[in-house]
Amino acid sequence: MIGILIIAHGTLGDSLIHCASHVLGSRPPLLKQLGVSVHDDPVELLPNARELVRELSQEGGGVLILSDIYGATPCNIVSRLLEPGRVEGIAGVNLPMLVRAISYRNENLETLVEKAITGGAGGILHITQEMCKT
Repeated sequence: MIGILIIAHGTLGDSLIHCASHVLGSRPPLLKQLGVSVHDDPVELLPNARELVRELSQEGGGVLILSDIYGATPCNIVSRLLEPGRVEGIAGVNLPMLVRAISYRNENLETLVEKAITGGAGGILHITQEMCKT
């Protein structure tokens, strides 16, 4: 099973995990988060992030790291953790992406990255009145 780590601003990671656990009925295993506040030094967070990756990779399937905004501090931390084929990263995390990633985490890491990205993008919809008619 592939481990999933969310590195994001503030409590976003906690909130996403809480919401995904609600949607799925229980908290999934091998799912952790690292919140980054405005006062945090990214260099000081890096050892903690590396330890979380180590913990999540114990089953040997690799680790998918999800971050919120490309180019921001959390994503910059992710970029220092990447190991192609073993630790992969995606920016732009949302709840549909996380649920999709959890659902496909028994696949290989390359497939999981693809499924997570398509799930995240596919979860973005313009809600119209026609969609809501019963």
